[in-house]
Amino acid sequence: MKVLKTFIIIGMVLTLSGCWDTIDINHRVLPVVMGVSKQNGEYLIYLQIPEPGQHTTQIKIVTGSGNTINHAVDKISANLENRVDLLHVKVVLMDKKYAQEGLEDTIADFMRGRDVSPKTLVTICDEDMDYFFKTVKKMMEPEGTTLYDFFEKNAGWDPQIALTRVWEVYRSIHSYTRDVAIPIIRSGKTTAVQHIGSAVIKNGKMVGQINSDETLLFNAFKGESTQGKIEVLDHASVLIISNSMDTKSVMSGGKPILKSELKLKVVILETKGNPTSELIKQELDAMLTEKFNQMFAKLQAGGADILGTGQYFRHKIPRVQLKSWRTEYYPKLKLDLQVNAIIENTGFLNMR
Repeated sequence: MKVLKTFIIIGMVLTLSGCWDTIDINHRVLPVVMGVSKQNGEYLIYLQIPEPGQHTTQIKIVTGSGNTINHAVDKISANLENRVDLLHVKVVLMDKKYAQEGLEDTIADFMRGRDVSPKTLVTICDEDMDYFFKTVKKMMEPEGTTLYDFFEKNAGWDPQIALTRVWEVYRSIHSYTRDVAIPIIRSGKTTAVQHIGSAVIKNGKMVGQINSDETLLFNAFKGESTQGKIEVLDHASVLIISNSMDTKSVMSGGKPILKSELKLKVVILETKGNPTSELIKQELDAMLTEKFNQMFAKLQAGGADILGTGQYFRHKIPRVQLKSWRTEYYPKLKLDLQVNAIIENTGFLNMR
């Protein structure tokens, strides 16, 4: 009987000790933004930590270096009064030079360790990281979430900005038929953040760059909403209110062919002279088609498939040959894009 009681007591003790390492939220530091750079073979980590006050939010920027990201974060934790918890990081900012060297190790660590959420947004900094955080910090207070709001669809996001998350970068690194675009930012002169385009990421490395207008077409091709974007033409300016994409793929003589139609619904904001609705439609269709063809030619020449065109041929190409998509099939791909704009509201426009 005594032996049985002893086992029961031991079992109760083991059960009660299951949460011994739980740390109260009041004793955790919750960074919103993490910057990652690499200097002299060591990782240099920046953490933007909001500290709510009675009437405002103060911003603290702390840094640390180490042989790995976790090593650097642990060194930062050792010097803080509370433990650093990366699970609430909303944006990971990568140094541009580091992105050109390759992000594979960092992204793999994030996915393996789960300290940073796979849903965390990834962006690239186009200037010295130390200068960026010091400059942006001055313009973030009193809110403290300016950088995250910049990418938030319900706040400051713009359809010319790519949205790419940790898991999407990881997927592209291990995919034969899909690359990704990551937004590039720097500190602004009159605003906290300035968007300057998107980095073209192939196999985890930055191999090129597209501008903001090209990023808009990239988002439209992916099916992302471009609502709210204003296009300025020779005879008018129009506002995009909705968009949709229809794509069909065929193989002809061993060459991939993609036929896509971009449908846009627009309203006319202002005109120059007395243009007809047909003239405005032709100008918009021609301008977007030309921009898209220029962007695709640049991407195809660099061998980066950020549009994910290879996805449309996964069931048309034998699986054993998919690994050759970027080298054998993608350079031969013919992409025929047709833009079809529908003018929803013409106001007092001459309808001839």
